[in-house]
Amino acid sequence: MMTIHESDDQHLFDALPAIDDDASTRLRARLVQAAQRDGLLDVAYRTIDTPVGELLLATTERGLVRVAYARQGHDQVLESLAEAISPRILRAPQRLDEVAREIDEYFAGQRRTFDLPLDWRLSRGFRRNVLSHLSEIAYGSTASYAAVASAAGSPKAVRAVGTACATNPLPVVVPCHRVVRSDGTSGGYVGGPEAKTTLLTLEAA
Repeated sequence: MMTIHESDDQHLFDALPAIDDDASTRLRARLVQAAQRDGLLDVAYRTIDTPVGELLLATTERGLVRVAYARQGHDQVLESLAEAISPRILRAPQRLDEVAREIDEYFAGQRRTFDLPLDWRLSRGFRRNVLSHLSEIAYGSTASYAAVASAAGSPKAVRAVGTACATNPLPVVVPCHRVVRSDGTSGGYVGGPEAKTTLLTLEAA
């Protein structure tokens, strides 16, 4: 396993003489630049603090590929990205500045849609089809699992819609939190029930 992430590259800096934070930041930036220049960086990631906890963001040259809640285990998510996409992963916050900015704007109530390129490679087949329809659910609105199944062309595939939402690799940005049960109750959510309530409450304000 050649995965390079923060817990790994930290050992490189621990071995150096004591340096200030600015110097450490510059060294990390040089490492990222060198990896990009030499074609050694396939997945860049960072974490951000939000009202629903710390989110892991990961991007490829195609676009945003992963958003993960802390409860999903960020280290495990990075390992899965190494297996599914490439082991050449590096913490490179600047590569995700625009993503972080749009998410911050969303939580501040200043953004209702995301204008980000997305890398859909982690979702295929019917699950991908389901997720592609979620952006049609307007901000501040919800739709039932049954309604989403119908929109995706398979009215009877209600459980499959639930599975697609539960395995959504891009929560928050691809709004699976807007999918609820037919009786109006919230149903499950990859970020947990409190996160789903927080998102729906934000959008209802």
